[in-house]
Amino acid sequence: MDWILDLLWKPDSVAHIVFLYAFVISLGVMLGKIKIFGVSLGVTFVLFTGILMGHFGFTGDTEILHFIRDFGLILFVFCIGLQVGPSFFSSFKKGGMSLNFLAFCIVALNVVVMLTAYYLLDGRISLPMMVGILCGAVTNTPGLGAAQEALTQINYTGDPIALGYACAYPLGVIGIIGSIILIRYIFRINFGKEEKDWNKQTEETHHPPCVFHVEVHNEAIYGKSLGCVGKFLGRPFVCSRISHNGEVTSPTTETLLQQGDQLRIVCSDTDKEAILAFIGRPINVDLAQKNSPLVSRRILVTRSEINGKRLGQLHFRTMYGVNITRVNRAGMDLFANHNLELQVGDRVMVVGSEEAIERVASVLGNSLKRLNEPNIITIFIGIFLGILVGSLPVVFPGMPTPLKLGLAGGPLVVAILIGRFGPKMHLVTYTTQSANLMLREIGIVLFLASVGIEAGANFVQTVVEGDGLLYVGIGFLITFIPLIIVGIFARLYFKTNYFILMGLIAGSTTDPPALAYSNQASGSDAPAVGYSTVYPLSMFLRILTGQMIILLLM
Repeated sequence: MDWILDLLWKPDSVAHIVFLYAFVISLGVMLGKIKIFGVSLGVTFVLFTGILMGHFGFTGDTEILHFIRDFGLILFVFCIGLQVGPSFFSSFKKGGMSLNFLAFCIVALNVVVMLTAYYLLDGRISLPMMVGILCGAVTNTPGLGAAQEALTQINYTGDPIALGYACAYPLGVIGIIGSIILIRYIFRINFGKEEKDWNKQTEETHHPPCVFHVEVHNEAIYGKSLGCVGKFLGRPFVCSRISHNGEVTSPTTETLLQQGDQLRIVCSDTDKEAILAFIGRPINVDLAQKNSPLVSRRILVTRSEINGKRLGQLHFRTMYGVNITRVNRAGMDLFANHNLELQVGDRVMVVGSEEAIERVASVLGNSLKRLNEPNIITIFIGIFLGILVGSLPVVFPGMPTPLKLGLAGGPLVVAILIGRFGPKMHLVTYTTQSANLMLREIGIVLFLASVGIEAGANFVQTVVEGDGLLYVGIGFLITFIPLIIVGIFARLYFKTNYFILMGLIAGSTTDPPALAYSNQASGSDAPAVGYSTVYPLSMFLRILTGQMIILLLM
């Protein structure tokens, strides 16, 4: 029976630690799927399962627990950075600027409420514990990890801040969803009107590539080449097919236009009227349906050599006699401008002869098997650089300790930069959504299990005999007050659509359960749009906030 005792209680045994983690994670994930009033805690239940096991004495070697915790955190934040990197900078454009400003206000007010409570209580709760409560109140686990890493830098030896996080988290989820519901009743939201307004706004701002046919009837361009006409217009467009005397071919920039030629044009919707007015008149034919040697096919970009190259550099039209009309990236159609940079994972719409398309396919790759292979080198180069950047000390006057981005902030910043600019450096940043999600989930459950097991020994005593209920109350105030203030301000001043506001609230707290509730309540993709717009900046701020508070105020 000694082998069972070693498996259950020997803290420095590899078998014991793997056995403990496997049990905590599997049980936590299963319990996290249970919904209460339509809301589940998801993988965060791994933390509570770890706390329970830690309370009953199941633990492991401290150094091993810390390694697993930190490695899980690095994996999680790096994959988050890769995911949000491409949209991080573009999220500040146009309407995203006001939404990100509101998200910033929510983050700032969370900190203000937390610091107000800290000073009003006159030090009854330590500052590190207040940071833990702050992270739990806004349901941000990476922020907790970054704060713990900052505490390690200053050799903190007090109570585990995960206790405050665990106390504040459940009511934090309720407070986020509750603020969404309360704003709905304050403004007496009419879902039908909000959906109508959202649809109108989408039609005005979304301009996907437009396909139409035009017949040449402008004497000024008779005998002029297609490339010359493009220069005259000064508006980008692609002519994928031309019918001359009944024969349909794929034109090049040297193709000469004649009276009565019929063109199939792909361009931005905003340029359609100008192109029609310049070339001729619209016609109701579809050259794609006419019998011709031309076919159209989507080709998958899978060769790393193509990553980051502009369409104009590849000279597909002159070298192969084909036209690129559209590029589908992450489910969105993009107009094939010659300055558009291709990325691995793009689906390119090619029009031309069967033989020419096959040659283009060999250039682009078009190998689904290759696309499914994870680009491990980019991930670990990024983590290597992230650790390096996170370890660089930056000295600020008046700060007793040099500021470091740490194991969370460094990989996050590098991952965002690689996700956005990696293709320019010919780094293949593409990973399938399932692969990215798998790495993220593995990272976060390892982190949560480690934190829970380590904090479990003191959890029950803190809640029952200590200030656990006070942690819960303060956490709810940190959650609720900023969301209500900013929500009302956004509705009154910015006239923010309620569905977008739901996504803003969920995204600024990086809370998936709140997004799931919002999607279910609205039946629209508007909450997801608001969520994805503010999520990158919010996650970045949440991870740095706890670190900054600890390093500046302790």
